Amino acid sequence: MTEKPYRCLGAGRPSRWLVTCDHATNRVPESVGGGSLGIAPADMARHIAYDVGAAGVALRLAARLEARAILSDFSRLVIDPNRGEDDPTLVMKLYDGTIVPANRNVDAAEIDRRLNAFYRPYHAAYAALAAERDDTVVCAVHSFTPRLNGRQPRPWQVGVLYSHLDDRLARPLIARLREDGLATGDNEPYRGHLDGDSVDRHALRTGRPNVLIELRNDLIAAEDGQIAWADRLAPILEAVLAESGL
Repeated sequence: MTEKPYRCLGAGRPSRWLVTCDHATNRVPESVGGGSLGIAPADMARHIAYDVGAAGVALRLAARLEARAILSDFSRLVIDPNRGEDDPTLVMKLYDGTIVPANRNVDAAEIDRRLNAFYRPYHAAYAALAAERDDTVVCAVHSFTPRLNGRQPRPWQVGVLYSHLDDRLARPLIARLREDGLATGDNEPYRGHLDGDSVDRHALRTGRPNVLIELRNDLIAAEDGQIAWADRLAPILEAVLAESGL
């Protein structure tokens, strides 16, 4: 039996929230390079392979919110589920200074195989979960490295990303996090709209309210940080949603 490239949790939980984690793991399936991309274990442990700490936060946040959750089960370096199918960064050959040998000579046929094996099943499951309720609200959990190679340190503890097409939850969430004393990025450290990404596919195109939370990964690398951030974010998210009237 083929292993699913995702995990779904919380079936039957009552919340409107759907918590997602696109970059939950650094796992490389056996069908890709025999389970190796040919890069050093230290690099596979970095943000280039997955969002460090994000899965732990997502699982605990979903539990706190009594929400369903979906998490990927393949490394973003295998194929990035948070990119459109036609995005040139869908399969990265070089990322933050690290060459990815298993991707160096990847061709269209291999990309299509990875799309069918990993990317498309993940998004089909995501779409099905989101469609279980007419009032689903998406909360995407990601993490970011405190500093890219050769770049300035990033000052934020947390960032909230959003599209210009829908900032209904993001803007009040940013305000609330700043009121709580947190160094909060407004569409930082990344811009919040990318055609074909997960929020675009499953929230913007369907009109679902959404937020994307980026946490600095040194704050959530350990379990205690993951628990603390989930505990901190859950009541804030509930309050912001309730006050929004959405």
